[in-house]
Amino acid sequence: MVKRFKRLLVALHVLTDASIGIVAFVLAYLIRFETGLFPVTKGQPPLAQYIDVLPFVAAIVPIGFHLQGLYRLRRGRSRIDDFFNVLVGSIFAVVIGVVGTLYFQAYYVPDHIKTRGTYEISQLVWAIFLVCTIILGYLARECVREFMERRWTAGLGLRRIMIAGSGELGRMVADRMFEHRELGYVVVGFVDDRAGGDHLGYRGVPLLGTLAEAPEIAVREQVDHLYVALPMEEHVKMLDLVEGASRECIDVKVVPDLLQFIALRARLEDLDGLPVINVNDVPLQGLNAIIKRAIDIVISVLALAIMVVPGIVIAWLIKRSSRGPVFYSQERMGLDGRPFKVYKFRTMPIDAEDDTGPVWADEEDSRATSVGRWLRKMDLDEWPQFVNVLKGEMSIVGPRPERPYFVEQFKHRIPQYMLRHKVKAGITGWAQVNGWRGNTSLEKRIEYDLYYIENWSVSLDLKIIWLTAVRGIFSHRPAH
Repeated sequence: MVKRFKRLLVALHVLTDASIGIVAFVLAYLIRFETGLFPVTKGQPPLAQYIDVLPFVAAIVPIGFHLQGLYRLRRGRSRIDDFFNVLVGSIFAVVIGVVGTLYFQAYYVPDHIKTRGTYEISQLVWAIFLVCTIILGYLARECVREFMERRWTAGLGLRRIMIAGSGELGRMVADRMFEHRELGYVVVGFVDDRAGGDHLGYRGVPLLGTLAEAPEIAVREQVDHLYVALPMEEHVKMLDLVEGASRECIDVKVVPDLLQFIALRARLEDLDGLPVINVNDVPLQGLNAIIKRAIDIVISVLALAIMVVPGIVIAWLIKRSSRGPVFYSQERMGLDGRPFKVYKFRTMPIDAEDDTGPVWADEEDSRATSVGRWLRKMDLDEWPQFVNVLKGEMSIVGPRPERPYFVEQFKHRIPQYMLRHKVKAGITGWAQVNGWRGNTSLEKRIEYDLYYIENWSVSLDLKIIWLTAVRGIFSHRPAH
């Protein structure tokens, strides 16, 4: 039932997005050639020429959105996530459209027709089409979100959840449900053999009975999903639970008791028919890594080009403020725990750590020069790290790199600390845009860094870059 509903919803999204592509393309033509907002210097092509391309346009928008994962339905996706996913999906669609029309025109249109401009689309039309697709695609998803949330608020369409296991793992599942009520889930209760007669349950959710009674309870409570969250020593009972739930056509979801091992996205692999769980899988592989690297190169080249003249002025100020080099390099730990030299504009005297050794800096670091304090406040001291990005040692977005001296301490004190080195270090990151930077809670920074690694996407990177620019998250950031 649930899967059928999801398939219908995906099909509705695909049809809606195809229609959005058609409307946006016709609208782009009308804005470009009929409104008078843009001068027409090469003559106006007939609308029929653009209508011929509409079947192709109707296909590229769903394809672009599919590449961005917009049809992987998740109830917890935020509005800003929707926007950036639609943005990137629309860019994919335009790239496919431009390449496709140029290729078709070059290889499949007869020479005697090419002179008429058949399948030739104005670049400005593509640009307007991009803007229209982003606006219409986002609005369509907002309408669906509003409709679904109104239904859930009214108690319609709620999915009833029962959790097998009231221990730590089961309570964590319940916590997630409570934290995201907008998902449209309601926890009706727990079933567990270890309750010892305590029917109080957890956070107001009652203990409904034993594991053996789960099928009967599920029918009585009209349960849609059974979450099996049993400790390892009780997993032998899982087979009976699954068999009993399947007889009642209840969807079963198993939450493995691997919390002490799993910190990143787990992925099921196949070893010649034998299922294997990869507990530390990351999405930054293959094509994803190529896309991220391309974005890094483009932004770094632009940033360094913009900084040429200001950089000369900064270099002059640094040389006047204290003796020593303009740039400062420091060993940090990057991808797979490999050390590299990170570059900065020098903000302290060259002998600042001779007596103290490596220490965390605070906001009023007395070791900084007057120019150095200004550079830190404006975040200009970090600008040379775009060179690290070009060299492939860092990325624009990722966990901030730490010095090996501190890494050696943290990896023994903080669980899962070294997993943040599964990706390249970044100039900015998910922890930083959420306020966890400088001398703040390391545990929270690790939590946000691991969330970024597990949930990486092009749209998440663009979201972090946007939030970095809007919030100025590096302002008043102590260096270290």
